[in-house]
Amino acid sequence: MSVKNGEPGLQFAAVEQPRAHEFVAEQLRREMALRVLDPSEPLPAERDLARIFRVSRATVQQALRLLEAEGLVRRRRGRTGGTFVVTQGTEPVSKVFIASLRRNRDLIEETLAYRAELEPAAAARAAAEAAEEELDAIERSAQLSADATDDAEFMRHDTSMHIAVARASHNRYFVEAVERIRIVLNDVLPALPESRMWHERTHRQHAVILSALRARDAKAARRAMATHVADSSASVHALLETLGLTERDWAS
Repeated sequence: MSVKNGEPGLQFAAVEQPRAHEFVAEQLRREMALRVLDPSEPLPAERDLARIFRVSRATVQQALRLLEAEGLVRRRRGRTGGTFVVTQGTEPVSKVFIASLRRNRDLIEETLAYRAELEPAAAARAAAEAAEEELDAIERSAQLSADATDDAEFMRHDTSMHIAVARASHNRYFVEAVERIRIVLNDVLPALPESRMWHERTHRQHAVILSALRARDAKAARRAMATHVADSSASVHALLETLGLTERDWAS
């Protein structure tokens, strides 16, 4: 630290800007973490990704090579080929999942508390701001989650529904926050027991939220989303307690 006139001076380091292909790779990693990409469907073609990210096709190719080296995507040749997201491993939940919960238990608790405050506010804002096509997008995601035949498909569309509500608020900070919330919770929610019962309950609650949004009733939307996230949080807390990972146990 330098000193000028007896006062400590600031020394700044130059900010290194990420290269274009690293930016593209990071954006794709975020979508993978959110689990909104279907592993059974290829990623958009390289030329389409180049258009989406407004970069050259060579930049997209560099990004995909980086993700392939990390084991996050795989290339498949032929008529049904393309670039596919690599699904998570099948190592027993007892080893991988519980270890993850123990490592991230504080983060999970903080995320649940944050979600309880934030998502109802986003829903209330969406009731006032959402365009009709945004409400239609929310409804499509809710219906696709209801029609899902497995947990991975359900989580993908459930995540899309919650992000769509945040986007309908027309507030970028709500969107960023909900995405961060889902990245944490998408490692927890699929492990809840009696998933079919949970899916059906979730579909009913989604319908109440959508009804409030379409009625432009901000108070009802806030209340419906609060009920929904509280229900999910209670299920997560019950899971943590079953595994001996509640806050009470951590303090002992």
